[in-house]
Amino acid sequence: MFQLLLVIIYLAFISLGLPDSLLGSAWPAMYQEFSVPVSYAGGISMIIAVGTIVSSLQSDRLTKSFGTGKVTAASVLMTAAALLGFSISHSYLSLCLWAVPYGLGAGSVDASLNNYVALHYASRHMSWLHCMWGVGASLGPYLMGYALTGGLGWNMGYRYIAILQIVLTFILIFSLPLWKKQGADNTGQADGDEKARPLSLRQIISIPGAKEVMVTFFCYCALEQTTGLWASSYLVLSRGLPAETAAGFASLFFIGITAGRALGGFLTIKLNDTQMIRLGQGFMLLGIALLFLPFGSTIALLGLIFVGLGCAPVYPSIIHSTPEHFGADKSQAMIGVQMASAYVGTCFMPPVFGFLANHISVSLFPVYLLAILALMVVMHEKMLPKVSANIMGGCL
Repeated sequence: MFQLLLVIIYLAFISLGLPDSLLGSAWPAMYQEFSVPVSYAGGISMIIAVGTIVSSLQSDRLTKSFGTGKVTAASVLMTAAALLGFSISHSYLSLCLWAVPYGLGAGSVDASLNNYVALHYASRHMSWLHCMWGVGASLGPYLMGYALTGGLGWNMGYRYIAILQIVLTFILIFSLPLWKKQGADNTGQADGDEKARPLSLRQIISIPGAKEVMVTFFCYCALEQTTGLWASSYLVLSRGLPAETAAGFASLFFIGITAGRALGGFLTIKLNDTQMIRLGQGFMLLGIALLFLPFGSTIALLGLIFVGLGCAPVYPSIIHSTPEHFGADKSQAMIGVQMASAYVGTCFMPPVFGFLANHISVSLFPVYLLAILALMVVMHEKMLPKVSANIMGGCL
């Protein structure tokens, strides 16, 4: 039964990735239909991000009240409803309204599932599960492209993903007894134990090491999203590559992340979470260093691959180490604020680089990434002694 539940969680992680890249792939066809500027995609993205931040911060309260299985099923259903709403929308305002449940559903399921896996499964599964997210994120644009090239329109692309989410919702509903059988559906508590009260944001931030891990997570997602968004522009405007070549190079960054997480699952058998994070940071540093070198497109290509490989272990390793560093009773709350910090970094830091590129130079791209990486390394290393004190205190 435990392995069957793991299969369902793998499917849920694929489902998490499916909608994440839909807007970007569909927007060139959508904005013309709605007669809005192309930049208006940012407004929808911001609404989704804000909803995700809010629901991530509430994940501790929701999971303690209803359990991971029910929160996951309800969140996927909410996302499915939002995707169906997108598919029948005929105005930009309608898209903005449907973006609210879209974001709220994504945040809760992400935080709850990550905490459950961190509590109950080995580090290799966390790495492979996030690899499955990459599979879903790659499959989403493929389905949208199939709908567009087949003359079915972007609406049908959203409908395809919504149907898949509805099917997963039914699977999750039928799997609810499996979550209960593990005896730990509420953040690791046995069914007979008294439920702990949800922690307030102030209580969470006051935990030793909490502020540092929040900044670490903020920096990681800022670096990942800035690289994904601006790599092509940097290669075209600073390195002089043709746009089509640059797009192919930039895609290798995401391939590096997905392949790195598949490989990382095996490395976790020998390396612990802290070692995996440091290894990832080392690869990121190497990749950024290669971007500084003026030795042609091959070196830039290697740089992006190494940055992607470096990004691969950081996210799943930080999540998986949370129960060990902060305690199983606080892990859901901690993962919730980590997710919120991640989405803040995702939301604001790529536009900040866009501002710098517009007013100074896009050549600052590797400098910007290096500054973010430096802060990430400093905050992660600063966190470790504090969480060691947490662990020692929990052993007394």
